[in-house]
Amino acid sequence: MELTGKQKRTLRALGHHLRPVATIGKQGLADSVVAQLDANLLAHELIKVKVLKTCPLEPPAIATLIAQRTGATLAQSVGRTLLLYRPHPERPVIQP
Repeated sequence: MELTGKQKRTLRALGHHLRPVATIGKQGLADSVVAQLDANLLAHELIKVKVLKTCPLEPPAIATLIAQRTGATLAQSVGRTLLLYRPHPERPVIQP
């Protein structure tokens, strides 16, 4: 799903106050982390993820992997913090 500039701006405003729901460290993107991200995306639609300096991959690479494995879209990347969006398949709450 490709987001327009206006949609990204709306999602960034909604995600500003959020706290990271997952932290990716030296283990990288393990299956357990992907399962946790998938569950959080289903429950919240918009989540923040923190990538630690000990992570073997850089944040842009991790964002691409997360997007591929969860079906989410990257709404914002600031430093080592990622904002991901995936609408609920049946009852989307957030309308960017």
